[in-house]
Amino acid sequence: MLSSRLAFLFAPLCLGTYGVIRILDGLDGSRGPGLAWTVGHVFFLAGLAFFVRAFWAMRTIAGRGRLATAGFVVGTAGALAVGGQFAIDIVVGFLSADRAGMDVRFTQIQGTPGVEAAFYSFGPMLFFVGQFVLITLLAVRHRVKPWAPVLVLIDTTLPFADKDLIPLGAALLLISFAPLIRRGPAPVPAVPAPAGVAD
Repeated sequence: MLSSRLAFLFAPLCLGTYGVIRILDGLDGSRGPGLAWTVGHVFFLAGLAFFVRAFWAMRTIAGRGRLATAGFVVGTAGALAVGGQFAIDIVVGFLSADRAGMDVRFTQIQGTPGVEAAFYSFGPMLFFVGQFVLITLLAVRHRVKPWAPVLVLIDTTLPFADKDLIPLGAALLLISFAPLIRRGPAPVPAVPAPAGVAD
């Protein structure tokens, strides 16, 4: 199984790689379709898989309580929603000859009832909500710096200001996750055996 320490490292690295490729893809004034579009989106999908692994580790570190479990479930549901959006992007890129064709297909897909809410607005927000809940719980337990939730919140808002800031947001996540990358999760205390039961 993938080490949680690697998940905390690779999740933001994949996110940042996507952001860099996205910037490079747009240097000619248009993004997609093409190799850069596809490769960038594949990196993001890989990053989402690492985030889900990291969320599971964060739930464990946070004590596996109800709030931590809720954070994991919500964050994972959001990751699936974002993953659906990026999978749609990849398919549309393959099916389209140019950006104009992509835009037509995006309009058609997003016009399908439920798709916009599930994959483009409400659904993806769950990813950020779950992540913020989990990192806040870890800050309360002193497993990350007290300002880590602030950096995660900034990372969440940066793409809304300018998507070219995604690499910066990824760097903030790396800073937030640094203690977890260095030390990994603390071992979960074993449940003591009942009195009189031999080891």
